[in-house]
Amino acid sequence: MQIDVTRDAFPLAQVFRISRGARTEAKVLTVRISKEGVTGWGECVPYARYDETLESVEAQIAGLPAEFDRMALQELLPAGAARNAVDCALWDLEAKAAGKRVWELAGLSRPHAELTAYTLSLDAPEAMQASAAENAHRPLLKIKLGTPDDMPRLEAVRAGAPQSRIIIDANEGWSAEIYADLAPHLNRLGVALVEQPLPASDDSALDGIARPVPVCADESCHDRHDLDRLQGRYDMVNIKLDKTGGLTEALATRERARRMGFEVMIGCMVGSSLAMAPAVLLAQGAEVTDLDGPLLLAKDRDNALVFDEAGVHPSEAALWG
Repeated sequence: MQIDVTRDAFPLAQVFRISRGARTEAKVLTVRISKEGVTGWGECVPYARYDETLESVEAQIAGLPAEFDRMALQELLPAGAARNAVDCALWDLEAKAAGKRVWELAGLSRPHAELTAYTLSLDAPEAMQASAAENAHRPLLKIKLGTPDDMPRLEAVRAGAPQSRIIIDANEGWSAEIYADLAPHLNRLGVALVEQPLPASDDSALDGIARPVPVCADESCHDRHDLDRLQGRYDMVNIKLDKTGGLTEALATRERARRMGFEVMIGCMVGSSLAMAPAVLLAQGAEVTDLDGPLLLAKDRDNALVFDEAGVHPSEAALWG
């Protein structure tokens, strides 16, 4: 079995800002695994918030043994970007070798298009209102917030897109006090959910706080082992392949989350269609799908995912799976 890792950069259509910083391109690692004349591939986005770099993730992959299968991989690497790219590449390899689609191998129903959120990055209220107006035709907008002065931004987005559903992602940027101040206004402004309002280290501050709209765990939830401590504090969990360490664990996390009564959101880092393709399978039937990464790029991969009024469509075999 041969593993090849390359670095790829995809320029963004415009600057993407969250509470932790801004970027102008998506830097990803592409993993190709070849065996007996068949090659599968996957993509990951190393994330500094989780102490990952391109170099550290490359080193993790380079340390893998010469032979292993997808189930052995779950013990060889921890949850994170490195395992994600390798896991998804192995799924693709298995599907190509078997002449089947990944959804068939995983025992899933045939996938269909899922309506996805479209993200507006953090900016001045006037700029966010203009961006909201430009995208007011979209039924679901996700707005990046996470500062002490977010109320004018939220009002501006609602004014720009009066009919769209809105979800908020604070990216751990609020304190309990800021969240408590904003919470009474969320229903009035038609907010459907709030994602990760407080730092993951402050989850306990959510104990006993009123939740007028559902609160979703993102940075606080990596895989199924995090779910127990989130009960009673969050209503929903955001499952991302780069956090779970691939589709294998993501499917297990989704199953356990549903058994425990959580609603499910399927999210992504900013990456190409190759990164989103396995996540579309995961997003089937999710309460919220947020797989707009390719829509933020100036240029995507060949055989890119199709996005239209129905949402994001499952990948063709020429791309993945």
